[in-house]
Amino acid sequence: MVPRNLTHVSGFLLLGFSEEPELQPLIFGPFFPMYLITVFGNLLIILAVSSDPHLHTPMYFLLSNLSFVDICITSTITPKMLCNTQTQSHIITYEGCMIQMYFFMLFAGLDDFLLTVMAYDGFVAICHPLHYTVIMNPQHCGILVLVSWIISVLHSLLETLMVLTLSFCREVEIPHYFCELKQLIQLACSNNFLNELMMNFAAGLLGGVPLAAILYTYCKIASSICRISSAQGKYKAFSTCASHLSVVSLFYCTCLGVYLSSAAPHNLHSSATASVMYTVVTPMLNPFIYILRNRDIKRALRALFQM
Repeated sequence: MVPRNLTHVSGFLLLGFSEEPELQPLIFGPFFPMYLITVFGNLLIILAVSSDPHLHTPMYFLLSNLSFVDICITSTITPKMLCNTQTQSHIITYEGCMIQMYFFMLFAGLDDFLLTVMAYDGFVAICHPLHYTVIMNPQHCGILVLVSWIISVLHSLLETLMVLTLSFCREVEIPHYFCELKQLIQLACSNNFLNELMMNFAAGLLGGVPLAAILYTYCKIASSICRISSAQGKYKAFSTCASHLSVVSLFYCTCLGVYLSSAAPHNLHSSATASVMYTVVTPMLNPFIYILRNRDIKRALRALFQM
């Protein structure tokens, strides 16, 4: 194969889960309702938080931001995947691939950072309840979210610009259902050492540091809960962070599954199958976790439906 400059590559072929035409309706069947449930469920949380003045607190402000990001991350990928299964065309343009990769990294990073900020919010609420309103004031909370956006934008922009410097061969097939950074770097015909180095460094820094911060906050939270004398007080404190702990566990376990599957060379489509968990399933389950376990959200939704 003769390498040619990336500017001359018109598009990429997304192989998806399967190249068999008869399996495409089976793929469209479950993913379309899952996408609708994800968008509708997260929109319900945003509407509930915005319509109920009692929910205008840092915890629910962060939750509504997380719901918005979940809608964005699944909308970056799923509509194109559904369109491909219906049209039997798995081509994505070069420009479309770069845009999809940029926004996926942006919202995936935001997801990670928002979960970290929410863990910090729970840490302050349980470990320093008397200073909660001072520490987690609206200005401080807004700054934390703004910094999360800035870091995510800069990281995704840097990674995308570095991919633009790569050259590809004529036949560019991506064994995935969306333009993933690692897959594009591995397909490059030119030297991709700096891209690999940057990708691994960013994954370790932007993934490892938030995870370490979350683990630290939950160690402190667990220590504070153990010091509470009454069983009712322990239950109330635990219920405050139970939903967030469930979402964090789901997020990082699925990310770990994707990492392990991408490292296994036995199946080209294994990484795509594992990625479904954190690009489609996790954003769909998050509203169920928060709605079913949170009485304030359920009360706000009842009031919203009555209106």
